[in-house]
Amino acid sequence: MKLHLLDRSTKLSNASFSISNNCYPNFLKIWHYHPEFELVTILKSTGTRFIGDSIEQFNVGEIVLIGKNLPHMWLNDKEYFKEDSKLEAQAIAIHFNENFAGEIFFNMPEMNAIKKLFENAQYGVRFTGDLSLATKWIKNLEGLKGFDKTISFLKILNLLANHKEYKLLSSMGFVNSFKKTGRTNLAEVYEYIIKNFKERITLEDVASIACMNPTAFSRVFKRVNRKTFSEYLNEVRIGYACKLLMEEKYSISEICFESGFNNISNFNRQFKKTKNYSPTEYIKTHLGKN
Repeated sequence: MKLHLLDRSTKLSNASFSISNNCYPNFLKIWHYHPEFELVTILKSTGTRFIGDSIEQFNVGEIVLIGKNLPHMWLNDKEYFKEDSKLEAQAIAIHFNENFAGEIFFNMPEMNAIKKLFENAQYGVRFTGDLSLATKWIKNLEGLKGFDKTISFLKILNLLANHKEYKLLSSMGFVNSFKKTGRTNLAEVYEYIIKNFKERITLEDVASIACMNPTAFSRVFKRVNRKTFSEYLNEVRIGYACKLLMEEKYSISEICFESGFNNISNFNRQFKKTKNYSPTEYIKTHLGKN
C-alpha cells in the first residue's frame, strides 16, 4: 500500500472548489494524500476507512472532512470486488484549498467556527448524529453556479463547524509524522505500520526504516506520540479489530489473529486496555446485543 501524492490542482484551476459525484463498482484502492482539503459524503457502499492511523468501518450517510496532506483511503468490502458483483460505491467529494475564499477571509471573527473546523481537519473529522440537512445541502450544491454555489458551500461549512457531534480520527503523532523530527521523518514509519500491522513488527524493523538505533527511535517516537511504539502499534491493531467486530463476520479468535495478535489472551488484554471493554462487551455495547 504505497502512499501516493494525487494532483487535484487541475480541478481548481478555474474554480475555488470542485465537486465530484463519483459512482463506481468500488472505490479506488489508493492510499493517497493531497494539499487540498476534502469533504466526503458516502451515498452508497460499505467498507473500511483509513484516515492517517485511524482504521474504522464506514457506512452510507457518513460525512468526513480531511485536512491537507493527510493520507486516506476508502476500501470497500470484498463483495464489491467480485466479478459478478452488481454493487455500487458512490460518494460526493468536494476539494478546496484552505484559503479558497481569500487569505484573510477565515481570520474574521465571524469565521472562528469554520477556522476551528479547518484546524481539526488536520486529524480528519467524522461527523455523527443527524446529518440529513448537511447531506441535502451537499447534494443540492451540484446544481448551483457562481455566487449561489459559493455561498451555499460556506453555509455547509458553517453548518458542519457548529455541529456538536463529531470525532477526530487520526492521532497527533501521525499528523506530526509529516514534519521533520530531528534527522528523521516518521512518515515512512507510519506508512510501514499501516501496511504491515497484521504481521509481526519489531522495534528494530521500524528503527531501521527511520535510520536510527532502537533506543534513539524509542525516545523520539514517545516524545512525538506520547506513547511507546508498542502501545501505538497495539492501538492501530485494536482499531482494525473493532472494525471487524462491528461487521459481525468473524469470531473473536479469528479477529485476534487477523488483527496482528498472536494469542487470544494478549488480544483480550490489549483490547480491554485500549477500549475499556472486552471484545464481547464491545459487541454488546456498540451493537446493542444482550
